[in-house]
Amino acid sequence: MLIRAGYEIRYESEFATPMMAMLSIHPSRHQDLLTPHRIQASPDVPMYDYLDAFGNVCTRVTVPPGGLTLSCDFTLKDDGEPDPVVLDAVQHPVEELPDEVLMYLLGSRYCETDRLSETAWSLFGGIAPGWGRVQAIVEYTHNHVQFGYHFARSTKTAWDAHQEQQGVCRDFAHLAITLCRCMNIPARYCTGYLGDIGVPPSDSPMDFSAWFDVYLGDRWHVFDARHNRPRIGRMLMARGRDATDTALTTTFGPARLSGFIVHTDQVEAVG
Repeated sequence: MLIRAGYEIRYESEFATPMMAMLSIHPSRHQDLLTPHRIQASPDVPMYDYLDAFGNVCTRVTVPPGGLTLSCDFTLKDDGEPDPVVLDAVQHPVEELPDEVLMYLLGSRYCETDRLSETAWSLFGGIAPGWGRVQAIVEYTHNHVQFGYHFARSTKTAWDAHQEQQGVCRDFAHLAITLCRCMNIPARYCTGYLGDIGVPPSDSPMDFSAWFDVYLGDRWHVFDARHNRPRIGRMLMARGRDATDTALTTTFGPARLSGFIVHTDQVEAVG
């Protein structure tokens, strides 16, 4: 199947303001691109990319006085299959985990393992390690937190989401990640495109989405506490410890988001 996706994002600023953006498709999906993936800037200002410590494509740009619009439009091929389910994937003892995976057991800016450890063990300690334990965490998070865009807050952590029982997709991901880490299951935060493909269309405006990966059976697996079901057409942009490492844009000075449009649609092949 083919997916056409992209965005138009506008920032206003009175002063020249440096920005770091993670708005590119992750390198793991570059081979699936059918059209060039280029970020366009209006006005035309210098930009350059680099790879961060997590392997994400980061774009450096300066918002000029008066503002800047970033946009992109591309087509990508996808296998059309839902997220894989591997019921027999095992949870590894901590001492057997690869060195590079250990960081995803630690607390981070939005994932306070110290504050939720007791809660996690009381809820999931009696569930056998492995896929079933992760799914129990996903279902708990899905049922515990009420979704709503008006619940968004940039400072909200996993602890906050658990206490307030409200949030957006990143809060669902942060809470589930934290509970997994508390149970010694490596978990990392992911952000990207997720359109209404294979599900009833939503009346809400299209947005980027957040989900998470867990390390079971010697590989990473996708889970989604917001939707709590395998989905079709995920397109990864960035991943890291939490939203700190994967922020769509980070401005180093005053800049106001004044426009935000995202599109993700299945399209027919031409020719």
